[in-house]
Amino acid sequence: MAHLQNNQKILNRIKRLQGQLNSVEKAVSGGETACIDILQQVAAIKGAITGLTNELIEEQLTQHVLPEGYDEAELDRFLKLLRKYG
Repeated sequence: MAHLQNNQKILNRIKRLQGQLNSVEKAVSGGETACIDILQQVAAIKGAITGLTNELIEEQLTQHVLPEGYDEAELDRFLKLLRKYG
């Protein structure tokens, strides 16, 4: 997926995830943040990873799997289903 290096949306998601992970590390290392607050941060990271995964799946489908001229409405229905249950 060499084309991903030009996908700013995906790169931004990764950078936000890095920031969130760094924040959790600092919170745990500092020892002053309540466990519940750290759990909330981890839950946010989990959601962000799910979002990144969905973006990567969409990229894989549109760039490498689906034939040229695929039905975009059908892809949208599939991606909505994936987001709902993924």
